Amino acid sequence: MSSPAIQSSLVRAWQLAAVRPVAPALKAHSIHSYFNTCPESPDGKFVLYFASLSTSGEQGELRIIESANGEEQTLAAGITCEDAHRVACQQWCSGGRTIAYHDYRDGCWTVIAVNVETGYERILAIDRLIGFGSPTSSWLPLYGPHWKQGEHRDLELVNVETGEIRTALTVNAVLAAYHEQVTKLVGEGTVSIFFPLLSPDGGKVMFKVARGSGTDNFRSSQASKREGKFVYDLNANEFVRVFEGWGHPSWTPDSEAILEKGIRLFHLQTGAVRRHAPDAPSDHPSLSPDGRIFTTDANISRREGGKPGEWGIIVGSLETDEFATIHRFTNSDGAQSWRVPHPHPVFSGDGRRLYFNISRGGWTRLHVASLPNAELSQNFPEIR
Repeated sequence: MSSPAIQSSLVRAWQLAAVRPVAPALKAHSIHSYFNTCPESPDGKFVLYFASLSTSGEQGELRIIESANGEEQTLAAGITCEDAHRVACQQWCSGGRTIAYHDYRDGCWTVIAVNVETGYERILAIDRLIGFGSPTSSWLPLYGPHWKQGEHRDLELVNVETGEIRTALTVNAVLAAYHEQVTKLVGEGTVSIFFPLLSPDGGKVMFKVARGSGTDNFRSSQASKREGKFVYDLNANEFVRVFEGWGHPSWTPDSEAILEKGIRLFHLQTGAVRRHAPDAPSDHPSLSPDGRIFTTDANISRREGGKPGEWGIIVGSLETDEFATIHRFTNSDGAQSWRVPHPHPVFSGDGRRLYFNISRGGWTRLHVASLPNAELSQNFPEIR
């Protein structure tokens, strides 16, 4: 499944990518958290993943593996996740010095940071979960449980190095600005800010609003109603705009637009939406560091030539709208979580590798696609 007669050298290069498991000897799940964060450390030396022997993939530990020699290190164990879809929302922070994650610990959601070099663990917040930040920043977004709103309904930012927590935006401010839209999206009732994603430059945040069902069962598709795509400027302390749908958004590298499923770019300044590669299937799209090409996963089982349970990793050009499926695989036999894991492809920081999960053979395992060396200098001369 590709565009006919692809002219883009960037897309052609990815068609030659070699694919391999990140931890080939591991007989367990090895899951990277989401397409909004890269499992590779900023310096490219390590890869972070959630390892689990449980059938569901919802209990396990955080490990890093050294890319050069395959040596592994466990940084945190005994973790309980909400699901195997985003597992512990583990992510690199502070330029790779710290890893942050959340854990259902002692009956309460807890946000933790671990110093990679020393193994020192710091509890950052209790009764909160984390969204996704930038690997170069020490600040991460926090939000309260979306299924049963309590004390923590606002957007908070936590410093993973110092433990400082500050309120960045109150839910009352959201309601004051967008009460009609919030009611339209999630109905009347107590709401909270949910699932915040910081922009790469740390200056903006997008989030949903959530209205909980009041249940104690966080492992339920009916736990809350969650919708909207609210964008807020943290530096100017003002709202940028709101879009009604959420979908599966990711930030563009310049922090000026949002990429959505359907390969649609939402431009924040104008509000204009532009569709790219209209024939490309997509579910969780994200951009390369230079913003020129996109990757996405997609269920291609119902596409021409698709097989039952088959998914694909797609790479395409925003410049020419051409795309190609660089890897196809059966993706229906992995972690048996109530919210199943998806591939969630994401580029490395230098744009030369592509990480994604594959669910087959009873395990959900992290894989990496790497460009051939001969193609690197030819097609990525601008990346250093």
